[in-house]
Amino acid sequence: MNTINGNCLCGAIHYSSQLAPLSVAVCHCSDCQKQSGSAFSVNLLVPAEGFVVEGTSLGCYTKAGGSGLPVKRYFCAGCGSALYSEVATMPGVLAVKAGTLANPASVTPNLHLWCSAAQPWVVIDRTLPCFEQTPV
Repeated sequence: MNTINGNCLCGAIHYSSQLAPLSVAVCHCSDCQKQSGSAFSVNLLVPAEGFVVEGTSLGCYTKAGGSGLPVKRYFCAGCGSALYSEVATMPGVLAVKAGTLANPASVTPNLHLWCSAAQPWVVIDRTLPCFEQTPV
């Protein structure tokens, strides 16, 4: 996968990048659980360089992450879809929500983050790299 593109639920926000994802991570942190409304969030880690966002209803919510540094979470203010995050501990990288991709089936997770916060009923594929928090 070299090009990524996607959009929010209502279609008001579209994004794209010509750069391939660096990784696909399942994040089990409590903030991703709350933002996704699920037990975890699947994120493409993509270079911020060349990431293009189009639309007028992009909102942002900033909160300190597990490191104490800010995490900026971008969403559509119209429909509420979580789109991507900018994490201070990963400068130059964005965490794009896999469910917003035009073709979400085109990506497969290759690591797990914040396994220490995973819900006890979630089965984690331990054949993949698993981190109790986010590796620094």
